Amino acid sequence: MKLGVLQFFSWTRRIPLEQVYARAFDRIAIMDEGGYDAVWLAEHHFNTYSVCPSVTQMGTYIAARTKNLRIGTAITLAGFYHPLRLAEELALLDILSGGRLNWGAGRGFDPKEFRAFNVPVEESSDRFRECVEVVQAAWANDSLTFDGRFWHFENVEVLPKPLQQPSPPVWLAATSPESVQRAAEKGYDILQDPHASNADIAAKRRLYEETLVANGHSAEGREIPTARLIAIAPTRAEAEEVARSGAGWMVGSYAKPGIAGANTKHVDPVERYLEDTVIWGTPEEVVDRLKQLEAEIPLKYMLAAPLSHESFLLFTEKVMPRVRS
Repeated sequence: MKLGVLQFFSWTRRIPLEQVYARAFDRIAIMDEGGYDAVWLAEHHFNTYSVCPSVTQMGTYIAARTKNLRIGTAITLAGFYHPLRLAEELALLDILSGGRLNWGAGRGFDPKEFRAFNVPVEESSDRFRECVEVVQAAWANDSLTFDGRFWHFENVEVLPKPLQQPSPPVWLAATSPESVQRAAEKGYDILQDPHASNADIAAKRRLYEETLVANGHSAEGREIPTARLIAIAPTRAEAEEVARSGAGWMVGSYAKPGIAGANTKHVDPVERYLEDTVIWGTPEEVVDRLKQLEAEIPLKYMLAAPLSHESFLLFTEKVMPRVRS
C-alpha cells in the first residue's frame, strides 16, 4: 500500500491559529523523513474546518522545508479560480518544489463558498472542469487559444511552464457516482474523499473502472488516492473516543449528514462515520483493517487523515511499517 497524508488545518479558536500551522509543519517534517509519498493539502474557505485558503502558497512554503515529499492539492477548488492565474501558480509551485507537484482539482460543495465567490452552484461542476481543461492547455501549448463556455483566450503565452513534462500528474475529485462517471469518460484519474463509507468507495471504484473501459480507456496502472479518516490509540476504548470526537467535529463544523451519498437519512451521522468510514482501533486492529480493505476495495494508495496527533504518530510508528509497500 502506498501512503500519503491528507492534511487539514482545523482550528478550534481555543488556541492561536499559528499553533495549528506549527503542529502541521512538525508532522510534515516527520512525513518527509518517514517514507510517506506525499502530503495532500485541503483547501477550504470561510470555515474553521481547515484554514488553508491557498494550497499553492502553503505548498510553496512546505516545498522549502522538505526534500522528499510530493506536494498534493486535495483539492484545489478550481471553479473559484481564474484558470490562467491558477496555471501560473501551480507551474511555479512545481518548479520551486523541484517537480514535486500532484494536482488534485474539484468543485467543492460548501454553499458558503459558492455564495461568497459568486459562483452559481448549478454551474460549479462545469466551471471546475473547464478550468482544468484551460490549465492543461496552458501548460501544453506555447500559445493558448481557447473558446469555452466560461473562458475565452486568444494567443496568450502562459508562463512559467511546469518542471514536470508534459505535465504534473492530475486527479479530479469524484464524490458522487455522476462525478466518477464524468471523470472516467474523459480518462481522468480520480481522488476519493474521506467522508464516503468503505462500501461506497469500493462501489465507486468499480463504477470508475467499468466506465473507463466502456469509453476506451485503460484501467490498468492507475493510482487512485483514497482518503480515510484514522483514529488510533493504545486501547480500543480510547480510539473510539478519538473517532467519535473527530466525527462530531466534522459533522458540526463542515460535513453534511449523508455527504457520502449513501442512504443515511435515518442514521445518526456520527454513528455512520464510526460504523464504516473512520478506521479506528489499536495499532494492531488498524493494521488488520487496512490489509482487509487493501484486498476488498482494493485500497492501494491511502491518504491517511488522522483525527488526533497521537493517531498520526501511532500510524507512522506502528502501522505504516506493516502496510507500506
